[in-house]
Amino acid sequence: MPAYNEEAYIAKTVIGAGQYASAVLVVDDGSTDDTVPIAEALGARVVRHETNKGYGGALQSIFAAACDLGAEELVIIDSDGQHNPRDIPRLLAELRKGNDVVIGSRFVEGSAGKIPAYRKVGMKVLDTVTTMAGNNLAITDSQSGFRAYGRKAIEAIRISGEGMSAGSEILIQISDHRLKVAEVPIKVRYDIEGTSSANPISHGVGVLMNIVRLISLRRPLLLFGIPGALFVFIGIIAEIYTFSEYYRTAQFHYIVFTGGFSMLILGLLLATMGVALYSLVQLMQGGGGAVIAPAVGTAVGKGAGKAEQGSSH
Repeated sequence: MPAYNEEAYIAKTVIGAGQYASAVLVVDDGSTDDTVPIAEALGARVVRHETNKGYGGALQSIFAAACDLGAEELVIIDSDGQHNPRDIPRLLAELRKGNDVVIGSRFVEGSAGKIPAYRKVGMKVLDTVTTMAGNNLAITDSQSGFRAYGRKAIEAIRISGEGMSAGSEILIQISDHRLKVAEVPIKVRYDIEGTSSANPISHGVGVLMNIVRLISLRRPLLLFGIPGALFVFIGIIAEIYTFSEYYRTAQFHYIVFTGGFSMLILGLLLATMGVALYSLVQLMQGGGGAVIAPAVGTAVGKGAGKAEQGSSH
């Protein structure tokens, strides 16, 4: 399981996951404590990163290893103790019903764990922007890191980013590949100290910015074109008002004129950028280019990347 300085929890998680998997994979994301020797002593396979590559970098190694092992099923679980390995059979049971991906949700009936209010707000914001980026899946918890993947999904998913937004990127790819998805309730703990070394606000903003980057690549007209058109419209209205008032009262409203003209120019720039990016994306797709984003059971955990970003779960 990917882990970054998880010596306090790695043993319990490896042992718990090992009860339901034929192999446990630990991706060590540059740990400086005893995470690796503990995992190896318990029989886990360990892939080491010399430096901390973040959550997305850890997931890249996980999916690569799963492909190399020929894994038919892959379960990703937190390595910091937030997730309960006893929920693994529930995800696998749903996966074996013909689903390609199963997400452990904190918001479906039967889930447990008191989610802090600030996390709920952040999750809903990230859910919304993930949908804007191209996630058309009817799911309740887009930011859950507890997921199970079947062989089809393991082969289809290719992660490009190294940050915490990799989870959203995966959902977009799942949607693009029309993979079958289901959700099951899980238990999550938020009373564990040391599960994140990053400020939750800065962490959330970082994830949000990375998802916005995905939107700019996948839906440039949505991100730039629509706001640009709105600014142009407001700018035109402001200019019409300025000159109509001048002809009616002989008074020239410089502030309104300057503001309207600025919005008009900004709108034209945004609209032009949106159209240009959209044309580039269509050209790349038409030429076969990729625009991001876009029988072994392997249990892994999401502890990686905390040195720079912290867990969003």
